[in-house]
Amino acid sequence: MSEHVDPADGAGGGSTAAAPPGRPRTRLLLSLAAAVFVLDLVTKLVVVATIEPGEDIRVLGGALYLTNLRNTGAAFSFAEGATVVFSLIAAVVAVVIVRTARRLWSTGWAVALGLVLGGALGNLVDRVFRDPGFLRGGVVDFLSVFGPDGSVWPVFNVADSAIVCGGVLGVVLALRGVEFDGSRSGAERPGTA
Repeated sequence: MSEHVDPADGAGGGSTAAAPPGRPRTRLLLSLAAAVFVLDLVTKLVVVATIEPGEDIRVLGGALYLTNLRNTGAAFSFAEGATVVFSLIAAVVAVVIVRTARRLWSTGWAVALGLVLGGALGNLVDRVFRDPGFLRGGVVDFLSVFGPDGSVWPVFNVADSAIVCGGVLGVVLALRGVEFDGSRSGAERPGTA
């Protein structure tokens, strides 16, 4: 069994760090991101094709309303005037996550980052290809809970849900001290003082 050697501690010359036991979780991250992206894209295409802008369809006894709104801001319509900024941030986040994937051994982090990546790419596609133009397009939001048109909770989409869930999972993992390689930071080993 190989032991992970941190190049920063000077051991092993810095370039021959052994990987932790197991397999990298890159495939899990990318598969989950692709699934979120496709589900987000398909649901938005169906909404645009079947629901008129501003129309509300009551489902689940009013617990959920399907609608067709455009959001030029961040999640939950925050900062609607900064669409270009959010487009660029989404692109940077996607690049950072893909670059991080090479050193990812934690299943939890793979799930968290896969959700965020898929959601960021889903909304980025809307910002790039939808009106009013490149990097300024309105994101299709269509889920409104407990009331129509976001009267109870802001209208959102699959990508927004994935980003929020991935972010919450990432915070939980960070608070628990779980590192990208699956180890725990600051955790005392049994039998140590």
